[in-house]
Amino acid sequence: MVHFVGAGSGAPDLITLRGDALLRRADVVIWAGSLVNPRLLEVCRDDCEIFDSATMTLEEVLDRMRAAEERGLEVVRLHTGDPCMYGAIQEQMDALDKMGIAYDVVPGVSSFCGAAAALRTELTAPGISQTVTLTRLAGRTPMPEGEDMAALASRGGTMVIFLSAGHLDRLQEELLAAGRDADEPAAIVYKATWPDEKVMRCTVGTLAQTGADNAVRSTALVVVGRVLAGDVPRSCLYDPSFETAFRPAHQGRG
Repeated sequence: MVHFVGAGSGAPDLITLRGDALLRRADVVIWAGSLVNPRLLEVCRDDCEIFDSATMTLEEVLDRMRAAEERGLEVVRLHTGDPCMYGAIQEQMDALDKMGIAYDVVPGVSSFCGAAAALRTELTAPGISQTVTLTRLAGRTPMPEGEDMAALASRGGTMVIFLSAGHLDRLQEELLAAGRDADEPAAIVYKATWPDEKVMRCTVGTLAQTGADNAVRSTALVVVGRVLAGDVPRSCLYDPSFETAFRPAHQGRG
């Protein structure tokens, strides 16, 4: 059995209880060493075989999984954040299907959740933004048609941009070209929930300079949107005048 486990956004205690339990009993762990906090491996058994996928190809990862399966061993494939986001797990699962090896997926806390926590910001706010776009700049991995930064940024809402910290000058240029205001609030969150987490608040027009001033080149998310300005209107949900299935409406406001 192979378990794809989301390691969480960085802090070792942000892995799920299920993921932690699987790590503790695993015979083999293949982990994304370039991104996952190594402290998570401290719970592994002394005789657990541990492999760092940062130095491996897909074929080498699959070979380890196949070899473990032939020996009747339990494998944890430990990915950063939540494995459904930029985790490259689909190609692994497709290969396991062809090999007839059973697997499951354990979700994790994505880094975009960690970034929102670090910013102490709700990414959706009444009357400001009810949509969150999770995306990245085109790089060696191209963007499908209609998913380029200009197209997505022009739709408004809150944006969380992955894998783009090394190209903040181009990101700033594309956001401005899409019609985002230079004064719109933005933030760069470096290594959200890690001990060396750093939050840099700025604007769309100062993204590149803020990144350069703080020597940010990787392991950071960019958040863009008016929700970062604060002063969020009160929601209807807990308004006394708003009736729900659990609470009648009351006259006046609290």
